[in-house]
Amino acid sequence: MNRFEQVRAELESNPKTWLVTGCAGFIGSNIIEFLLMLNQTVVGLDNFSTGYRHNLENVSRIVGEERWSRFDFHEGDIRNPDDCKRACHGVHYVLHQAALGSVPRSIDDPVATNQSNVDGFLNMAIASIDAGVKRFVYASSSSVYGDSPHLPKVEGQIGESLSPYAASKLINEVYSGVFSKVYEFEWIGLRYFNVFGKRQDPKGGYAAVIPRWTHALLNFENPLVYGDGETSRDFCYIKDVVQVNILAALSDNPEAVNKAYNVAFGDRTSLNQLLGLIKGSLSAHIPEISDIAPEYGPFRKGDVRHSLADIGRAKELLGYMPEFSVGKGIRETIEWYVAEFAGDKKLKL
Repeated sequence: MNRFEQVRAELESNPKTWLVTGCAGFIGSNIIEFLLMLNQTVVGLDNFSTGYRHNLENVSRIVGEERWSRFDFHEGDIRNPDDCKRACHGVHYVLHQAALGSVPRSIDDPVATNQSNVDGFLNMAIASIDAGVKRFVYASSSSVYGDSPHLPKVEGQIGESLSPYAASKLINEVYSGVFSKVYEFEWIGLRYFNVFGKRQDPKGGYAAVIPRWTHALLNFENPLVYGDGETSRDFCYIKDVVQVNILAALSDNPEAVNKAYNVAFGDRTSLNQLLGLIKGSLSAHIPEISDIAPEYGPFRKGDVRHSLADIGRAKELLGYMPEFSVGKGIRETIEWYVAEFAGDKKLKL
């Protein structure tokens, strides 16, 4: 039995109370689905700035009425300290996913990024301290590595930030380190590398590459590739992200706390390779998609050329064992998008 299997068994026999911020978003909704399926008590906080009510409705249908009754939703804003305090009341663990994502969004509106990702983070951390939360686990980002040329990315080697978003996530880690020294505050930061999977929003100007391309192809449109397609990323499937959040919260290893961890699969995929995987999976359902060619545009400001994670620290200290290669994750993701969107007459809205 691996560490994750042990933790699941522990939770089933001894349920806890969890707060998931950003619970109506892509990552947050997958986390609450997992926790509710294990009969945990879950508090959710979201203001629907980037999350959706239909994500919560989808989770409700999956987990069933009895498990859904264990979910206490707070419509509120992490930028409001009182909302954070109310949500933290009686909670054992906080999984803080709420943020304004996207490097381009942060360049377009750095003030909004700072308000959510720095002020909001600070409010949640202080509320967790005041409530006596056992551990505060939060979403950091691979963007903190900035212009560091080192591959693979190792937690102790970061460069200069390339965007306001990256700066905001780095500031989170600075605050966490300070708070662990001056308060009773246990934290773990998770540096996500290009997370993908079901419920990831395919629409809007800041959509991530996998849902954006999938949406385009399902509409028989040419997917837009920024650059020459040889930019590479370490794509991480959502189920592995859920795994590491739970492991981080429940780790009993004293060496594991008050650290940041890379969260990825530990492999590099170019955008051209990724597009091939998406087209291949979609073509199994809709053969005509195989003939759709991409369009290539300029590189985006703030993007790094290559990214690859060293996940040795998470494996050693948390027991993290990623189960989904990018190919395996894409196949499962495409099954969901086809079921949700193929043939939808409102797809282009």
